[in-house]
Amino acid sequence: MSVQERLLYQDRQLTITTAAPPGLPPVPAVALVGEIDATNSRAVAGALESIRQGTYIVVDTGKLTFVDVSGLRVLAMPTVPPSERWIRLYNVTPYQRRLLRMMGWFYQPRIHVPTQQPQAP
Repeated sequence: MSVQERLLYQDRQLTITTAAPPGLPPVPAVALVGEIDATNSRAVAGALESIRQGTYIVVDTGKLTFVDVSGLRVLAMPTVPPSERWIRLYNVTPYQRRLLRMMGWFYQPRIHVPTQQPQAP
C-alpha cells in the first residue's frame, strides 16, 4: 500500500506535509519538520485548519527541532476543553512534553486499567 504525501506549507524554518494511505478512512496525518515560532505559528494554525475534515487530525511533532509558546498554543489548543480539541499530538518528544507540562497544557486521555479481581479460595 503506498502513501500519498502532500505539501501543506513550507517556509525557511518549517515544512508541513500530510499523508493519507489510500483506501483507509480519511483521518489526516500531518508531519511537522523544523521550527515553529511567532513568525510562522499563524501559518501553522491555518494549514492545520485547512485539512480538518472530521473530529480530529493527528500531528507528528517528533521532527520539530524548536517550538516556542506561540507554536505550543497552536498545537495544544489550551483554550479549548480537552474533549473538544481536534489536534491529537503524536511522537511528542520529551522536551515538548516537558514544556507542555510546565505550561499546564499537557493532556493525555485517561486509560482505564482494570484492577485485578480477587481470586476465590
